[in-house]
Amino acid sequence: MAIQLVVGAGFIGDALARALVARGDTVRLATRSGTIVPGVTALTVDASDPDALAAAAAGVATIFLATGPRQYHRWPELWPPMYRAAIEAAHRSSARLVLMGNLYGYGEGSAMPMSETMPQHPTEPKGRVRAEGWALALAAQAQGEIEVVEVRASDYFGPGAGKSSQLGSAFFGPLLAGKTARIFGSATEPHSWCYLPDIVATLIAAADYRGPWGWVWHVPAAEPLSRAELAERVNRLTGEKGSVTALSPAFLGLLGFFVPFIRAANDSVYQFDQPFIVDSAETGRLLGVQATPWERSLPAVIDGYRAKAAQEVS
Repeated sequence: MAIQLVVGAGFIGDALARALVARGDTVRLATRSGTIVPGVTALTVDASDPDALAAAAAGVATIFLATGPRQYHRWPELWPPMYRAAIEAAHRSSARLVLMGNLYGYGEGSAMPMSETMPQHPTEPKGRVRAEGWALALAAQAQGEIEVVEVRASDYFGPGAGKSSQLGSAFFGPLLAGKTARIFGSATEPHSWCYLPDIVATLIAAADYRGPWGWVWHVPAAEPLSRAELAERVNRLTGEKGSVTALSPAFLGLLGFFVPFIRAANDSVYQFDQPFIVDSAETGRLLGVQATPWERSLPAVIDGYRAKAAQEVS
């Protein structure tokens, strides 16, 4: 029975910790606030502190770096110390390191679909800091200090995803009420969306992989759909008449002038104003992870938001 360290208890880290416990692993969960998850050992750790993280990682098989700075606009400042701390902790503990990543590093204008073997050409600050973090980890592996892989996912969705998710409560909430969801970017461009259980399955399969490390794994995504198409599917399942409308780029630009978080988000709007499609063939072939079809994931997500709304009312 392996001992695992999950760093971060957000949407992904929480689900990952629970899945590892469910399969019989011993799990330590490192967060700044000492978040408690049933069946998990809670540790209060600053993820940018290499000494504290190394102490938390003593004796573990894998470190899953599943956290990230909430201050979107401060990624270039806050991510590098977290990467360095995770690499140092993996080196000292001899644990393998699994990084939870995204697709920002491929940059605007990338060929579609984006494959695991594509080079990264980031075109904005958030993509650059993620690409630099991966390069730092790869350099540590090349020097024989660690073994590392990165699992990259497109925008996630799942029961309970909050307002920060492009396919979260701000999208599903209005639709389930028969109202209009106001979205960031185009409503009509096809986009790959990653279901939370598929992200967790890919992280675990990547950690268990006994082939070469120093590799990138893409989380499988079901058929690419625009948010207008998703709204139509939600309406068919619920009988509602919800709709989506894109927020004005001029409005977002003005808002970004005053709100740093929005300004940072505007740098990534290209991901929604053109097709943004992921290829995960190698993940399917070598890890055996397949995307959950929309026919299963979408009803589960709708049920999850309805259940949460019922709890809030009661």
